[in-house]
Amino acid sequence: MIDFTLIRKLLIVAITGLSLISPTQAFAGKKHNAHKNLSAKSFAYKDRSDAMAFADRLAEQQGLDRDWVRQTIGEARFMPMVQKLMQPAGHGFVKNWNAYRSRFIEPLRIESGIEFWRSNTDTLARAEQDFGVPPEVIVGIIGVETIYGRHMGSYRVIDALATLAFDFPKTADRDRSAFFQSELAQFLTLQANAGLDITNVKGSYAGAIGLGQFMPSSWVKYAIDYDGDGQIDLRGSASDAIGSIANFLKASNWRPGMPAYYPVSLVPTRTDMATLLAPDIRPTFSPADLTACGILLNEKATRHQGPLALVELLNGDPEIDGEEPTYIAGTENFYAISRYNRSSYYTLAVIELGETIRAEVMK
Repeated sequence: MIDFTLIRKLLIVAITGLSLISPTQAFAGKKHNAHKNLSAKSFAYKDRSDAMAFADRLAEQQGLDRDWVRQTIGEARFMPMVQKLMQPAGHGFVKNWNAYRSRFIEPLRIESGIEFWRSNTDTLARAEQDFGVPPEVIVGIIGVETIYGRHMGSYRVIDALATLAFDFPKTADRDRSAFFQSELAQFLTLQANAGLDITNVKGSYAGAIGLGQFMPSSWVKYAIDYDGDGQIDLRGSASDAIGSIANFLKASNWRPGMPAYYPVSLVPTRTDMATLLAPDIRPTFSPADLTACGILLNEKATRHQGPLALVELLNGDPEIDGEEPTYIAGTENFYAISRYNRSSYYTLAVIELGETIRAEVMK
């Protein structure tokens, strides 16, 4: 039986050295412009000097078999659709919370969530006892991410990560190549040490894996064997997924018993929006601070112990068939969920889906 606890400890120590693989050093060969590949067909990375240089450095840094790393990365394929899906939204796009919400608070996810909750009641209760995270938050995350395993992704993770590591669709102010190089390195290192066949691991176009869509770095840091069978299976074990998500949220400073947000209203004539929105969604203000800046809080919010953030969710352009934004006061738990996916729209969708499912289960 593989000792995954020992493996994780070794991996975390080893992967901290991956920062030594600088983008400049790793791509010492010919430079490649990702935009040139936007309409390209799929190809293997074995003939790309930058990819092979990365493989050599990774093998040296982590003590991996050089031939195996070169072969694995060399057999990874550029995926045009992955690159296309990672491109930013076009100019003029305005976010719309009401439209976003309707994609997730809908019958299929609600019914599937009820079934998932009832099938995993004991594990969800155990996770709340062990980590302090209530079932509705975990159920909400899995529902938004994969509809409880219905859509976990059909891309080979090695292909998706290689495409975004070496051919990220860059813009003047957006280049996440380094992030995906690190994820590719962690994926290879994890799979090498765990003895798994990485060619069979499938996930999202961004390389996320399993019911909860963990990136490789999150898998290394937070994934746990919660069903006690001696292995971590984020795709096939609901227990492992539940425990791993709860472990992630606890590490993100989840506070048991604290609401995730409070409803608010604004006093337009005296709301200091510039000050209130400057910290983004990081809780920064006391209830008294928000009140002083023109935010009307309910009684529970005024008694809240801890910092709050004013969260703005656009509802399209009010001047072009849109509506006025939605505002809430986010707590430290709202911020903790947002560490899973750094979007206030995602975070509120998770909360509302989980709350809707909980209400149905408790009837």
